[in-house]
Amino acid sequence: MSKKDKGDSASRLPKSDPEMAERAEKIINSPSYIQADQDVDFLDQDETMGVRLEIDYLKPELLLHQQGVEHTIVVFGSTRLPDPAVSADTLKRLQKALAEEPGSDTLKKRIKIAEAICKKSRYYDEARAFGQMVGKFGKGPGDCRVTLVTGGGPGIMEAGNRGAFEVGGKSIGLNITLPREQFPNSYVTPELCFKFHYFAVRKLHFLKRARALVAFPGGYGTLDELFETLTLIQTRTIEPLPVVLVGESFWRQAINIDFLVNEGMIDERDRDLFWYAETAEEIWQGIHNWHESCGGPLLAGSTHLHL
Repeated sequence: MSKKDKGDSASRLPKSDPEMAERAEKIINSPSYIQADQDVDFLDQDETMGVRLEIDYLKPELLLHQQGVEHTIVVFGSTRLPDPAVSADTLKRLQKALAEEPGSDTLKKRIKIAEAICKKSRYYDEARAFGQMVGKFGKGPGDCRVTLVTGGGPGIMEAGNRGAFEVGGKSIGLNITLPREQFPNSYVTPELCFKFHYFAVRKLHFLKRARALVAFPGGYGTLDELFETLTLIQTRTIEPLPVVLVGESFWRQAINIDFLVNEGMIDERDRDLFWYAETAEEIWQGIHNWHESCGGPLLAGSTHLHL
């Protein structure tokens, strides 16, 4: 309540009760008097988690509908694979530092990692090119029926959003509240950039409209989203959709599918839940081929996630 409002309230109090103003002040300042939808402490209780879950889901849902987003192409990948120019510059700086301190084991280790990042940074360019392909799909920049979606952060996510941005297309960023704040990359379409509190709700929005999932090399986050999607397809919790792993040499080392089959942990047919690709062209053509072979073009079909 503003000072003016409090002053007006005080002026209406009977002068015969000098303590009334003090009591009224306590009432007005009591937490119970805060309107429920404006009471952050109230909304942050365990008992109101259901409400928070609902609005965490509902806000993006309404805005995506308003923007005409019917289907999405999901792109996952490491935040640690930057633009090749950036990774090359990082490597040069570390090499220069090592030349000045040749005995540093720490710098040698960092250089080894930086070299590996440089080697894989070409995937940034492929994700960027793929984003351009998705961004140009449809009837023009205003056509959001099929829209690229990423986690909204740096690295591979930035590359995908950047590609769509460069051709005038819109793209979605699903950011999440983290202990170390993740800021959205600057290529996400502003009206399609969301920030979630709950990973579960964010995951739901990743898959609800998905017509394909493309996983570039990544770490725990990428693996988490990939395996969740494969599990949902395997158990027929969602309708099948194309899953593309970009960078066969990386993925064969990161995930030993043959070992899982030979150990009887998954069926032989589970190998067919995904395929490998190396370039943006292979990814995009493979997605179209998958949908054509399953009975319809990319724009046809309904929501994959059964709610």
